[in-house]
Amino acid sequence: MKSAAAFLVLVLIWTSGLFAFAARVQQSTPQPHPAPADGIVALTGLNSNERIAAAVQLLTERRGQRVLISGVNRGVSREQLRTSSKTARRVYDCCVDLGFTATDTIGNARETAEWAAARRYGSLIVVTSDYHMPRAMLELRAVLRPPAVTLQTYAVPTAALKPRHWWRSPGATRLMVVEYSKYLAILGREAVLGLGPRTTPAQQKAST
Repeated sequence: MKSAAAFLVLVLIWTSGLFAFAARVQQSTPQPHPAPADGIVALTGLNSNERIAAAVQLLTERRGQRVLISGVNRGVSREQLRTSSKTARRVYDCCVDLGFTATDTIGNARETAEWAAARRYGSLIVVTSDYHMPRAMLELRAVLRPPAVTLQTYAVPTAALKPRHWWRSPGATRLMVVEYSKYLAILGREAVLGLGPRTTPAQQKAST
């Protein structure tokens, strides 16, 4: 009986946390335009075209000097990415950099840190989907260690998560549950294992 009661308490805590996480995601958009920064980073993933378009729009508004698109599939050419994201060639050729090494959010963070270090940027605007932003910021802060690099967020809304009763949609529920679970895993990793900041190859060279 005691184990069953403890299990029910854990389920209640987890469920409450899920709904709090979902509320945070839903309230993150629409978002006011961020202050100008040195650079803008778009993290690829679900709805990548929307993320890239938002980052390029910030660039055209002169809210950053350059854009890094992190986590580009190696099978996608530069021209294919420009066409699919509907980016003007003038802007794209001038000020958009592609990162091909990242395959997950940890990789995004490392790729972003190396790009920022190479460009000597001290401030970044991070562009990704609303549901992905909390986890992305955990990984980025672990590597970039603010205030050494100042981070601003610019969340792109996910249409499936906008309805108030998102849990009535199997797809939206699956997305939110998976993302919340990943977010908790990172919190647990940092709290229990105490990993601290992860150095990048660029940072390692600088320290030797």
